[in-house]
Parts: sequence; structure tokens; C-alpha cells
Amino acid sequence: MSADGQIMDSSSRTLEKLENENNKNGSVKQVLLDGCVPFSHQVAGHKCGINNTGVLQHPDGTILKQLQAPPRGPREMNFYTQVFAKDCTDKRLLDLQQHLPKFYGTWMPRESPHELYLKLEDVTRRFLRPCIMDVKIGRRSYDPFASKEKREEQISKYPLMEEIGFLLLGMRVYQINSDSYITHDQFYGRSLGKDTLKYGLSRFFHNGQELQRHAVSLIISKIRSILRWFEIQTQLHFYASSLLLVYEGSPHTINKSKHKPADPATEHQQGEPQSKALSFQNSLTHSRPYCHDIQHERNTNGKHGGSIEEQDEEIGMGDKKQFGQEETVEVKMIDFAHVFPSDSPDESYMYGLRNLLSTLEQILKD
Repeated sequence: MSADGQIMDSSSRTLEKLENENNKNGSVKQVLLDGCVPFSHQVAGHKCGINNTGVLQHPDGTILKQLQAPPRGPREMNFYTQVFAKDCTDKRLLDLQQHLPKFYGTWMPRESPHELYLKLEDVTRRFLRPCIMDVKIGRRSYDPFASKEKREEQISKYPLMEEIGFLLLGMRVYQINSDSYITHDQFYGRSLGKDTLKYGLSRFFHNGQELQRHAVSLIISKIRSILRWFEIQTQLHFYASSLLLVYEGSPHTINKSKHKPADPATEHQQGEPQSKALSFQNSLTHSRPYCHDIQHERNTNGKHGGSIEEQDEEIGMGDKKQFGQEETVEVKMIDFAHVFPSDSPDESYMYGLRNLLSTLEQILKD
């Protein structure tokens, strides 16, 4: 069966399950938008959109993140649009692309044309049993424009953020013996103190039998690469942004034929015409550009054009195939509703990355 067939079969099963649950609760609600279903691997983040489901999975394998209310949503869309602009010549932003999920523009469902979604790469898609963790990075989780009440609220959630520099927001870990997942939410992360943080983080790498030391080592390597990018850039500051850590939980070799890449040509096939989406997008307020030589308007069909491989070549990213163990892990930066232009290094984010690296290195040494 084709990868598309697998996705649609999975979507049908998920729809049936959700409809049965809604029927039991006495309320039948529409749970799909043009064939999309709730993303099963979401471990943290905002829940919004239809039925408050959060991130959705499109039948083509990409994921859909609904735009948050202004100014957060427009700011995040502006960030992705500028970093992935085809004619951006800023080397720092071109280098940043490799650390982000690929961005395929915006999407609007026919059933809810007032809603706008960011269409993004599903970085878990190539994994058979993805183990996933969302880690908020930085010494503070509020931006410089936050109100006093917002600052106090964020600080009260995890007073150790200033000292530790990161917070576990959620994790999903495959257990070999039971062929099932265990999950921990943000409250688990907030319960971790300085003396329990290393143990709490190590649980993400334990499959019920042993610590996956190879995954720790490879993830360390990828985080170091992100840190190197931050050490040489002075144009952006990131607040309340996260790292998404993924590794293969299956003891078997990754089945490379399980999935095929999503085709951007289907990007707006099932949603509203892109002209309508562009009209909505152009009405949003944009902040100061991060890249000064980019095209703010996409072409009329809203697509970058061609296959993902061609698209990656155009934006200077390249879908470089990784071989060997590198394929068994992934680390991506996510959540950009609080990214602001700057003229200095992002010391807060780097502090968090270094402390996270130090904790992971200690786990390896034990």
C-alpha cells in the first residue's frame, strides 16, 4: 500500500474513534478539516482550532499549525515566510533553515475559511516509533513586551527557568516490552528541580530495557550545531521557543519506504483558493524584516513550485540524505511567536542550550 494510502487509512480509523467518543459524550462535532486529523505525536503546545485539537495532520503527510491570535500568529508566520523566502540572500537565515521544519506556506480549510494554518514538515514522519520531547529554551519564557502580569504568571509556572535555562514541556517515549508509549506533560517538567532534572531528562531516553545512549550522543551533536549558529548570529532573539527532539524508538531498522515526501503541489488543493489565503495574510501586520532583501509576496498560486527536492535546492537548503545512525534522531527549533529583531547575541537562548548540553553529557557519563 502506498504511503498516502497508509495515511488515509489511519485518518479514517482516527475519525471513527473520535466520532464514537463524541457520540458517547452526546455531542457530534466535525473533527476533520478537508481530510485532516489531529496530529497524534503532539506532546505540548497550544490547543486550538476545530474541537480544540491543536496541531493537525494533512493527508499529504505535512502538519498544520493554526495561526494564533495577533500579534503572535502573524509574527510566527512572518518569521517562517522570511526565513524560507526564495530570494533571501542572508547567509545566517539560509543556515538557520536546516534547524527548522520546512515551511510550505499557508493553508485554509474549505469548512472554516476564516481559519489560517501554517503548513509545515512533519519531522517525525520517517520514524517507525518516534520518541518525542518538547523542550522550551531560554532563561525566560516571556518576551520584552510582556505585561507585568504576564511576566509574573510565566515566572510562577517555573521559577527555576532563570537558573536552569530550559523546561521540559512534554515527552512521549516508546517502551519495547509493552509495545506502547508512556507520556509526561508540562507538569512533570515543572516538578523537576536542580537535583532531579538529570534523572527526569534521562527518562526520555529509556525504552524500558536500557538507556538509548546512541540517541543521547547524536542529539548532543545536533544541539551543538544549533548552538554554533547562535554563537555567530546577532540579528534575532528567541523567547518561549522550543527544541523538538526525536529519536527512533523501534529496535528495528527504519523502513525507508514507509513514507514518501509530501508534495507541495497539493498544498492548497483541498483548501480554499490561495488568492483568498493571500488576501487574509496581507491584512496581517508584519514586524520589521529579519532579511532585508526578500520578496514579501509569494507568486499567485502561493507555492514555491516543483517537488520538495527542487524547492530545497532553490532556497539553498538541499534535502541532504543522512546515512547510518544520523537518520535515527532529529532536532528542530519550533514555536516562533516571540521572535524579535536584535543587534546582539541571544545570550538567554545560548545559556539554555549550554545547560541542556551539559545535562545530556552528564547522562552519558553516568
